[in-house]
Amino acid sequence: MKSENKLIGAGLLTAVTASLCCITPVLALIAGTSGIASTFSWIEPFRPYLIGLTILVLGFAWYQKLKPKKEIDCECETEEKPKFIQSKNFLGIVTVFAFVMLAFPYYSGVFYTNAEKQAIVVDKPNIKRTEFKIIGMTCASCEEHVNHEVDKIIGIVNSNASYENGNAIVEFDKTKTNETEIEKAINSTGYTVTDKSDK
Repeated sequence: MKSENKLIGAGLLTAVTASLCCITPVLALIAGTSGIASTFSWIEPFRPYLIGLTILVLGFAWYQKLKPKKEIDCECETEEKPKFIQSKNFLGIVTVFAFVMLAFPYYSGVFYTNAEKQAIVVDKPNIKRTEFKIIGMTCASCEEHVNHEVDKIIGIVNSNASYENGNAIVEFDKTKTNETEIEKAINSTGYTVTDKSDK
């Protein structure tokens, strides 16, 4: 039974670790410490392996739980009910939790409230479009975090961060804000602007 508990614990640990890089930005947003958002971004390259390990460990735990027990012809041994932590119900709960954690990057955007944008009436010549090259973003949760911080700035018309491209393309009213303010907002998330250019 101890080996089953270890398997369940290992399955949980690998599932949480696989999504840690995407959970951290949301936790940082909730805690109000957005600068720690990129702390676990180094885990992202290992995510596929951690997902595979989670599936293997939980699959083996289910195999151990469901395989037929060997019959022992002994009148002295009584069948005792397993503790909840050793039950199929507990393993089922752990499995569902693990898959919810593994899927976190795909639904993490629900944790970022849309910033109330004021209707901005600007002259077209006042709108500037700049691309900010950013390092440290690893998933959709990182994109949401960057967009959320940039959208707080007065004068932002549109912000579109992409972890795949390693950038954010921001349209803004240059009479109300500037590239330095936008770069500060991006850097405050824990990700780093390495370069910027007009688009």
